[in-house]
Amino acid sequence: QVQLVESGGGLVQAGGSLRLSCAASGRTFSSYAMGWFRQAPGKEREFVAAISGSGGTPVYVDSVKGRFTISRDNAKNTLYLQMNSLKPEDTAVYYCAAFQRRIVAGSPSDWGQGTQVTVSS
Repeated sequence: QVQLVESGGGLVQAGGSLRLSCAASGRTFSSYAMGWFRQAPGKEREFVAAISGSGGTPVYVDSVKGRFTISRDNAKNTLYLQMNSLKPEDTAVYYCAAFQRRIVAGSPSDWGQGTQVTVSS
């Protein structure tokens, strides 16, 4: 089992930037892929981005391509999401998640508690 704690959310104006962090513990960090998901009010949770255990092959949902960058520091057991050119439609609770394998496949097995991101117009 993996314990995940997100931080870095907040209120930002449209066009601004935020960087989310997710601190992980409980398993060897590089042994599993990680991802970011988000849930806006009244909507289902959706996939945002994911990255393999080695830090390669990031994947993104089309709506954030070119604006968001997922990365990880395996020495610090931390996952990041750099969010630039934020839009009001990016407003949501953002969750980090751990997959069971080194590659991004299947559904995550562990979730953080979430961090709120609010983008004002």
